[in-house]
Amino acid sequence: MHVQILGRVRAWRDGTEIDLGRARQRGFLGLLALTVGQPWSRADLVDALWRDSPPATATNVIQGYVKHLRRLLEPDRVRRTPSVVIPAVGDGYALQLADGGVDLARFRGLVAAADEAVRAGELPLVTRLLGDALGCWQGPPLADVPVLADHPKVVRLLGERRTVLARYVDALLASGAAAEALPLLEEEACCHPFDEATQARLIRAHQLAGHRGKAFVVYESVRRRLAAELGVDPGPELAAAHAALLSRRNDAEGTVAVRRAAPVEGPRREAAGAEARPPAGAEVPAQLPPDLPVFVGRGNELGQLDDLLDCPAPRADAVTIAMITGAAGVGKTALAVRWAHRRADRFPDGQLFVDLRGFSPGGPAVTPAEAVRGFLDAFAVPQQRIPVSVQAQSALYRSLLSGRRVLVVLDNAAHAEQIRPLLPGSPGCLVLVTSRNRMPGLVAAEGAAPTVLDVLPAAEARKLLAGRIGPHRVAAEPQATDELITRCAGLPLALAIVAARAATHRDFSLGALAGELSAARTALDLFAGDDRATDVRAVFSCSHRTLDTAAARLFQLLGLHPGPDITPPAAAGLAAVPESRARRLLEDLARVNLVTEHLPGRFACHDLLRAYAVELAEAHERPAERSAATRRILDHYLHTAYRAAQMMDPHRDSVPAARERIEPGSSPEQLTDRDHAVAWVAAEQRVLLAAVRLAADTGFDAHAWRLAWCLTDFLDLRGHWQQQLTMQMCALEAAHRLNDPVGLAHTHRVLGRCCARLGQNADARRHFEAALALFHDVGDLVGQAHTHRNLTLLFNSLRHYPESLKHALLAFEMLRAADHRDGQARALNMLGEAYAHLGDQQRALTYCRRSLVLARRLGDRYCTANALDSLGFAYACLGRHRWAVDHYDQALELHRDGGDRYYEAETLTRLGDSHQALGGLPRARDAWHRALAILDDLGHDHAAAVRTRLRQ
Repeated sequence: MHVQILGRVRAWRDGTEIDLGRARQRGFLGLLALTVGQPWSRADLVDALWRDSPPATATNVIQGYVKHLRRLLEPDRVRRTPSVVIPAVGDGYALQLADGGVDLARFRGLVAAADEAVRAGELPLVTRLLGDALGCWQGPPLADVPVLADHPKVVRLLGERRTVLARYVDALLASGAAAEALPLLEEEACCHPFDEATQARLIRAHQLAGHRGKAFVVYESVRRRLAAELGVDPGPELAAAHAALLSRRNDAEGTVAVRRAAPVEGPRREAAGAEARPPAGAEVPAQLPPDLPVFVGRGNELGQLDDLLDCPAPRADAVTIAMITGAAGVGKTALAVRWAHRRADRFPDGQLFVDLRGFSPGGPAVTPAEAVRGFLDAFAVPQQRIPVSVQAQSALYRSLLSGRRVLVVLDNAAHAEQIRPLLPGSPGCLVLVTSRNRMPGLVAAEGAAPTVLDVLPAAEARKLLAGRIGPHRVAAEPQATDELITRCAGLPLALAIVAARAATHRDFSLGALAGELSAARTALDLFAGDDRATDVRAVFSCSHRTLDTAAARLFQLLGLHPGPDITPPAAAGLAAVPESRARRLLEDLARVNLVTEHLPGRFACHDLLRAYAVELAEAHERPAERSAATRRILDHYLHTAYRAAQMMDPHRDSVPAARERIEPGSSPEQLTDRDHAVAWVAAEQRVLLAAVRLAADTGFDAHAWRLAWCLTDFLDLRGHWQQQLTMQMCALEAAHRLNDPVGLAHTHRVLGRCCARLGQNADARRHFEAALALFHDVGDLVGQAHTHRNLTLLFNSLRHYPESLKHALLAFEMLRAADHRDGQARALNMLGEAYAHLGDQQRALTYCRRSLVLARRLGDRYCTANALDSLGFAYACLGRHRWAVDHYDQALELHRDGGDRYYEAETLTRLGDSHQALGGLPRARDAWHRALAILDDLGHDHAAAVRTRLRQ
């Protein structure tokens, strides 16, 4: 029996290939083969094969796969006897085959044999074994099961192959077979243009093969690419390769030494006797929150975490995952942050931290896409390199961490599915998770090591109080101290709030504070139970009652805010007070630990405290008051976002920003210029997205679709198209409830544009057609024209150029009839682009020049960039490529300034075509590589055409 997964999933029995059936059944067998001998639980198999939308019958389907595959693989098995090949293990299944029965096992066996040959100094044998190992690969792992293409185990396996390929190339170079290594390196360098180690190997290979001039061309190309795309200079490996070129070294001294390396997911930096270090110029994130000034106990738990650093993972290619679990308020985050600060020196390449808000009662949890995007920002990845899809962002994140030693702290996780896309591929990293959920699936499948956190013992709780309020007060009232500890149930959060109350009222006795707790009769439902000592709401209530009326009211109004955090200007609108007053009230709340200023000017509630605030708002604010406060905060965000949208694109048409009047007490923030507007939206992005959902959930549907409209351009230019799609679907539901044809028309048009960006062309056309009908019904000629412009772009992408021309003509005639000059400039360019595709270059030049003149007169940089690009395309069609290059270069500068990633890639592709026509192949390749990097990051279909150009 033999199973293949390094390529398409295939199986043979007695030399005859077996028909394994449909894709998911093949995928089921492929998953078992990925961890041959190790079981998968049914839940993890369902999660891998159906992702977020498993059918209700998924478990039954899995059982059907098992039954069918057992018949295929074990036709001679006696009915009702246990299976030998696919036995049931626990609540899941495993694949049991003899050694070598899976091609992955053969691949790893050959690599292990190569390790032995390295130690024996047998270079020819090393080369042969690594070449045979790579020969096991017939394509990407599980290539015919698309749903598994971005599964973490598959992604790690691809990284493993890259590492072996790098070792094989090093062996070829060391043995004098540079010519044999060149085709492999050129393909790898094409696929990974920013991998400096691969580019350095390519330079050395050209040098050793006697192609010194080509080596210099490769170096210059990658140097310019790094400067233009990442703003960095070449790292040590590239610099060393360049120095060898300059010194004309072409012997083995200029090659990479063949070294023993474990089969890991990506290339790992190695330094004799030294920890791994990030490349020169790389951003080293340090995101850990401040450590608590008072931290007691937890010695056993800290020791367990320390042991994970000193004991290797069960497999060499496994990432170490530590998980701290326990009840809310027990101090999971405090323990994680304390340990992370103590061991930060063991992770020289950085520390990442994100609060996943898995159990936050207000606002949505952080999605894996949002968390990964934050991590990419922490590494200062340029916007144009950040892809649109969750899968592509996760792949880029894992690539960044490959070979580095990074600590990743994932705080307040809800479930394993929220964690898995955030796991690095590099075994040098350590992931520290905190959650109330014990996540047995993560323990079983990924080998996470759980640390269960309980309440503080009485002695440690006493030390905590003594550290916060002074040992003399604790020693003076031992019985009252014991009562406080008992009433707080040993929960660190509850003890901290009691300590804050005692510290701010030094004339109060601890006995009086204990009496307050004993007299309280309410408890947070989250901690409600038979044991009164676990009621935490009593603690919160005592702290809340110490506030003055204004601060207490602001705290309870925070329960109406969408979260995850709030600024003083927004709090001012929420509570209908001046901004300076709101800031002082927030500082009052922070002093008694009811909110935390986690960033300058940004205040957040712990999730238990937010739940308490929600209950207070419902109990003490009348429905009309809650509605008015919600309207005020939504007015604040809507009107500020509207101003920001107008500043970011003054040529964009407006829609009614809100109701005719702003709710009294709410005032938008004063934005000064475009940069201020962009910065405000970037800082408030998560709050604004949550506000759209809050508006829809609380009956403010007009706010929902209008706020979504305001965020359209910002999310579009930054490539947040999946986030845009989710938000606009919420807005569409709101507009439907309102039965507002204007809102429906605008939302359908934005959805069409978003779907077109994501390649969902049928959905895009459906939304555009709905928008056209609605704009026609309300008599909005300009809205119809803009929708026709969008349809022009859609049909261009589909290469339906007559249809594209038809919609461009309709758009221009409507905009001319409406005397809409901004729209006319953009429609003129689309007419020129359509004529260029249809072969009428003189008309194309005429319309594009008219567009360019009008756009420059209006100061429309977006339209100017597109007109320059279209002129370049028309000149290229006429064979006037030097003119084309000049126009493309001007367009590129404007695209980059405006942050328009997709059109930057399109212009780069065309620029490469013109350089090729002029005979400038290095410049052509450079432009195509840059375009490919953007399109791959965006997950766009046009990447395939650019990759074909490079291979040809």
